[in-house]
Amino acid sequence: MPDDKRGRKAEPTAVGPARRRMSRTERARADRLRRRRRRAVLGLGGVLVTMAVIAAVFVGSKLWHSSTPVVDFTGEGGPQVLIEVHEGDWTSAVADTLRNAGVIAEVGPFLTIAQSSAAVQAIQPGFYRLRTEIPAATAVQELTDPANRVGKLVIPEGRQLDDTVEARTGRVTPGVFTLIAEASCLDLEDEHHCLKAADLRRASETESLQALSVPDWAIGPATKMGHDHRRIEGLIMAGTWNVDPTAPAPTVLAKLIAQSGAELAKSGLTQTAAQLGMTPYDLLVVASLVQRESLPQDFAKVARVIDNRLREPQRLEFDSTVNYPLDRQEVATTDADRAKVTPWNTYASEGLPATPICSPGMEALQAAEHPEPGDWLYFVTIDKDGTTLFTHSYQQHLNNIELALGNGVLDSSR
Repeated sequence: MPDDKRGRKAEPTAVGPARRRMSRTERARADRLRRRRRRAVLGLGGVLVTMAVIAAVFVGSKLWHSSTPVVDFTGEGGPQVLIEVHEGDWTSAVADTLRNAGVIAEVGPFLTIAQSSAAVQAIQPGFYRLRTEIPAATAVQELTDPANRVGKLVIPEGRQLDDTVEARTGRVTPGVFTLIAEASCLDLEDEHHCLKAADLRRASETESLQALSVPDWAIGPATKMGHDHRRIEGLIMAGTWNVDPTAPAPTVLAKLIAQSGAELAKSGLTQTAAQLGMTPYDLLVVASLVQRESLPQDFAKVARVIDNRLREPQRLEFDSTVNYPLDRQEVATTDADRAKVTPWNTYASEGLPATPICSPGMEALQAAEHPEPGDWLYFVTIDKDGTTLFTHSYQQHLNNIELALGNGVLDSSR
């Protein structure tokens, strides 16, 4: 009888060809494939979990911020503070400065209002007085109010360090020291801060030239002046500057001289001086003479006269150099004044004055760097409109002087 008839369990019958047993190498390869698939599945799961966490954090953050109110101060504000807007500050940097000084609570409200304010967009570098703990809108108003800008210094072309007095009228022209002192004045709460011209003069006499940030090319000539405060004459250029009202006199002078030196460097002073066979300091002296001796339309011609006379050689004989150290100054100097030997008097000595005689402007400096071609040796202003005649002939110069005398520009008694 067949086996199943006897109650035995039937065995499966193989269909198709017999299955070959895998070799050891094939089994190892199959195991590696299974493990690789398992890691891929686990890795994908990890990525999905991470993405879910990030999404949850983002949504939560948005929900938290949307539920947090923007903070802004209210009320009249607290004590006043002084803040500085630096060169190149964007509106966001100004906002940070205000927040750090306690003027505003957050930058957001300020930036929102400032974006539509042309006055804020055009804010100039400098020092500003504002109250602390004020609303953003009030901060915009106070920052753009011209009355709250302090420390603004304007030095007109041709000013010298000391005040000058016109002999005939007694009119006083404030010098650079006085202008700096006036610009430094600050009323903050109940306190009044103000530098004195005497403090600035003392600092220019007692501080080292290095501490005053005098450029390297000016150290030698300035050193020859000893402790005379005029050793820094001309090293503070004419123009608009910012003075920290809370800084001491030496710091204020050093910053102004450093900034002026940077402007002179940008003008190409040292390179142009070398091309002209001059020192940068001598070129600055020439610019100061050009500034004091002529009107802008004649700057380049006067620069050529100076160059021609120095090459002759011929004394410059400029009244401006006689007047420079005098307490009272004349349009036309006296014989007695012209005879006095000083470090600046170009009637009594050959060559250039020992220092610049004023703070020249950039236009005068450019004329000194680029004199107009010509053979002129003499010039004189012949009328009150400033008409100036130039000539190479001394006889023609004498004729031009007669015209000036006839027009009342020169005094024949001097």
